[in-house]
Amino acid sequence: MKVVAAYLLAKLGGNENPSVADLKKVFESVGAEIDQEKIDLFFSLIKDHDVTELIAIGREKMAALSSGGPAVAVASGGGGGAAPATEPAAAEAKKKEEEKEESEDDGGMMSLFD
Repeated sequence: MKVVAAYLLAKLGGNENPSVADLKKVFESVGAEIDQEKIDLFFSLIKDHDVTELIAIGREKMAALSSGGPAVAVASGGGGGAAPATEPAAAEAKKKEEEKEESEDDGGMMSLFD
């Protein structure tokens, strides 16, 4: 992911055809580790392709994926009676569990760039 980001940053900076050396400059400018294997793999995969075209193809593929909608819960209590007392307790436990999971996810999306 870092290699793709560095390549796109170089391209946005006005370099139409960033090279390995250009990517290394980007990495060095921010103190990031240079992984030569990943850089070589990236360049071997994009050779003979236009990056703009690759991004367009990726967008088409992502659009084909189901985004899934929000789940709708319907409570049927027959006669308008109150919901059972166990529902609020279950909702409270679920909320606490979600908060715990969020705090354990290693700082949000920071691991996205590892």
